[in-house]
Amino acid sequence: MLNRSAVFFQVFQNGDDQLLSRAWLIDPGETQANVAAASRTKGEKEPWIGEYYVSYGGADRSWDEARQYGFVSGGGGSWYSRTLKLLSPGDRIWVKIPKTGYVGVGRVTEAVCPVKDFKVSTPAGEGPVLDVLKAAEHYEKDADDPDLIEYFVRVEWLDAVPVRTAVLPAINRFSADYHQKSLGKARSQMG
Repeated sequence: MLNRSAVFFQVFQNGDDQLLSRAWLIDPGETQANVAAASRTKGEKEPWIGEYYVSYGGADRSWDEARQYGFVSGGGGSWYSRTLKLLSPGDRIWVKIPKTGYVGVGRVTEAVCPVKDFKVSTPAGEGPVLDVLKAAEHYEKDADDPDLIEYFVRVEWLDAVPVRTAVLPAINRFSADYHQKSLGKARSQMG
């Protein structure tokens, strides 16, 4: 049996830099985990440009709070949080709210952290995120469940816009290159 996957590449211009983007037809978390495992086995490291796409949203996740306190998060199942564990300080992330558009681009400043250990800066000083988020009760109920717990990644926002001004191109959402075109538009508008 021959294993196959397809990958699409697109080049973006960002000032004097050219950026190469790729989109796989399998789960990106699985792809990166497989590459990392294969690289460790052979003693080689896959070259990676340190850019990731982050899907952010859900009924209890506030983009306004994520912008204000400098984070992205995911939880409610390992499928939603495991790719956050791939992020490292210095990585660049492009944040998109599904069915809404791109809302931010930032740099990861700290590795993933469980909700019960994540702290944010407030006018009163640094404190637990569970003391400031409007949906804290939602996150607290799963804080001791390793599969459902919400994980946070601290981000320095390079550009972040309100949901009402999210960047979404007017193209067919079912086209194969939808995400590549919307990311390209976000890059041109957000830098």
